[in-house]
Amino acid sequence: MEKQPANSLHAVVTDPPYGLVEYTETEQRKLRAGRGGIWRIPPSFDGSQRSPLPRFTVLKRTDLDALEQFFTAWARRLLGVLVPGANVIVASNPLLSYLVSGALSKAGLERRGEIVRLVMTMRGGDRPKHAHVEFSDVSVMPRSMWEPWIVYRKPLDGRVQDNLRKWGTGGFRRISAERPFGDVIESSPTRASERALAPHPSLKPQAFLRQLVRGVLPLGKGIVFDPFAGSGSTLAAAEAVGYESIGIENDPEYFGLAVDAIPKLAKLPTNGA
Repeated sequence: MEKQPANSLHAVVTDPPYGLVEYTETEQRKLRAGRGGIWRIPPSFDGSQRSPLPRFTVLKRTDLDALEQFFTAWARRLLGVLVPGANVIVASNPLLSYLVSGALSKAGLERRGEIVRLVMTMRGGDRPKHAHVEFSDVSVMPRSMWEPWIVYRKPLDGRVQDNLRKWGTGGFRRISAERPFGDVIESSPTRASERALAPHPSLKPQAFLRQLVRGVLPLGKGIVFDPFAGSGSTLAAAEAVGYESIGIENDPEYFGLAVDAIPKLAKLPTNGA
């Protein structure tokens, strides 16, 4: 990211490692082996095998402090390569979004709201461990039915209209003349057909990502940046809606996966989110 020219990127849409530790080499090795580590492998039921989920409740205070420090440093570096008014959309989860949000604010980005992805996941809703019969009417935490994507912006260069004329950024692209871009998007879990093309543990569906990516460039032109590219799903969404994009991925296996998956994901038809 440091090699990117100043004021050269127009928006960020990214799904970073929420707790940092889950994408270390050690934890990825355990995930790929299907044994141990921070990744919880949900049981197979109803004829479907659920995707692995990281256990963020095991993070220690030192882990949380490291998370905040990481995202503060990351956002400060990001500021230099973004044009004024660039939207920054970062996926998170209800347990950790406050830390990521605080870090981005501390770095100098402006909070602009939050996009809610309405989706039923496997997270939460469980009875107490080893006491599920005794406390059969209890859920330890609410069943997750939504996912927060925090919305930030690099400070404007003058008024919104000035920024739009000079940099092409500063707002969101409307869905139509009658419909503005909204902050709630109905979604569904990622389809098996997409996971077959890009078997990444946190893969998001193209139908959702294409709506998000299309919206972040208000004039429909510019470069979308994903600094945590994973299997390339954000870049595929950008390609599908006709945008330029750049991604970074430091895991060699996921990098190779993205090279193969991006054109295939981009060609997939979508039906809803």
